[in-house]
Amino acid sequence: MSQKKESFFWTSYSDLMTSLFFIMLVLFILVIVLLHKRMEVTERQLAEIKKVEQSTKDLNRKYFTYRSDSKKYVLNIAVSYPVGISDITKIDVADKERCLEDLYQAGKEVESFLKRNHENKYILIVEGQASKDNYRSNYELSYLRALGLIKYWHDRELNFGDNCEIQISGSGDGRLKTNSMREKNEISNQRFLIHILPKNIFENDK
Repeated sequence: MSQKKESFFWTSYSDLMTSLFFIMLVLFILVIVLLHKRMEVTERQLAEIKKVEQSTKDLNRKYFTYRSDSKKYVLNIAVSYPVGISDITKIDVADKERCLEDLYQAGKEVESFLKRNHENKYILIVEGQASKDNYRSNYELSYLRALGLIKYWHDRELNFGDNCEIQISGSGDGRLKTNSMREKNEISNQRFLIHILPKNIFENDK
């Protein structure tokens, strides 16, 4: 009788270990499959990011310079404002009409880029900057200058489409040490920076 009980115990124990082994094997396979799928998603996301980054570098070099150190585009259009002025029609340049037309063409280039890449969604950030001078409200002023550019593009009937969220910002004159991109020549900091950021790459794979 004792031998039968002992035999039954070891048989049950063996069945239990077999079941546990089978469960662990299934869990292990499941984890491997999930990790493999996650790697596929990550690789696809990285490929999409690289594709988007490369496509933004196709912007016309006549109007834009890509600064890889800051991941930003600088408008290659020299603008100069009188102190405290944000009205884009009052820029202080030798050929104002030509400068304004170049700004329009730069906006047209952004519009064309967004149309070519309509399958993606973007955040377009227009950042204004100001040179360091005696004006005390350069941070507010830099924002108003960026706003003035957006209004100018709007008045010229540029349409950036439904796949673009526009944000307007101003990074001032550097007094607050915000680590924004600055040039040593202060007058060169009266400019516009453009950020084009993809916003839907990771959302598509959720």
